[in-house]
Amino acid sequence: MSQPKFLTSSSPHIHGDNSIAKIMETVILALLPASALSVILFGWPALLVILITVISCMATESIILRIRKRESLLSDRSAALTGLLLALTLPPQVPWWVCVVGGVFAMLIGKQLYGGLGSNIFNPALIARVFLLISFPVELTSWPPPVPLFFENALTLMQSVQIIFHGGHLGVPALVDAVTSATPLGQYRMQVSLGQTVQEALGGSYGFDYFNALGGYMSGSLGETSALLLTAGGIYLLFKKVITWHIPVSMLIGCLLPATILNQMNPGTYPDALFHLVTGGLLLGAFFMATDMVTSPVTPKGQIIFGLSCGFLTYAIRTWGGYPEGVSFAIVIMNIAVPLIDQYTKPAIYGRRLKKA
Repeated sequence: MSQPKFLTSSSPHIHGDNSIAKIMETVILALLPASALSVILFGWPALLVILITVISCMATESIILRIRKRESLLSDRSAALTGLLLALTLPPQVPWWVCVVGGVFAMLIGKQLYGGLGSNIFNPALIARVFLLISFPVELTSWPPPVPLFFENALTLMQSVQIIFHGGHLGVPALVDAVTSATPLGQYRMQVSLGQTVQEALGGSYGFDYFNALGGYMSGSLGETSALLLTAGGIYLLFKKVITWHIPVSMLIGCLLPATILNQMNPGTYPDALFHLVTGGLLLGAFFMATDMVTSPVTPKGQIIFGLSCGFLTYAIRTWGGYPEGVSFAIVIMNIAVPLIDQYTKPAIYGRRLKKA
């Protein structure tokens, strides 16, 4: 009688017809429309940022695996997905070396240091984003306004290369290099702290518009391009059963419910829930980052607790924290709590009752 075979590999454990590579490819495909729109809206610099970050992640993982004398796992697409997710958290004209440092940090510290795919406790893209924001706050908070590719004053490919690799000092018009604009979240936080109402902060010369926000036509990270396309990508992942509804829905509720309550209490100080939904990285985080199968709870109950906590922390940081955006910090903080959540939400073994301590 042959001995039974046991599953000894680390998570994620994939059953059925899906493989890790297929899942990663599905997530990348779901992100492509929003990524393409970011390139259209912000031009060639956005494409260069995405390419440099993806290549940095893939090259770093390949080198580390070679040093560790492990078989290359680039075919599983996880490094490419990490690079794309990291790129979508970055400003459109961030210097090339920030992309490289972020890619190296994501793969070396965020992933391989813990043993590789399935062993990391943090989402690699998000822990790299947090590291970059803390280490290089100027580069990570410079937000050029969108200038679509088809506009007459759009940057050429050569100008974009000069901006990304040389800081825009080799023939690029000074106006392009100098003009930046606050994100809606940053504008709201800064002006309200100076005594203005939400309506005054977002109106006037700033001219925040919900329709533009839905289409992504506003200053921000590449992943803040379009609430509509990100939602469509998230629904696609739900349809393909790559993710379940528990984390995205609960994270949105965790953020939008307190936003609704406080807006009703004081609309001059707290913007409404729709503002929080269509600005920042809430949708990107809810559908594509908090749902990471390695760094999120395994039970539906645990996923709901995790999602609600991520959402509430996002709102708390956006409203009272030191940064106008809180998605990355919220998810990374809750990544730490995942083992504890799993421990207290795991079901009882069939046929046995858990004894009280």
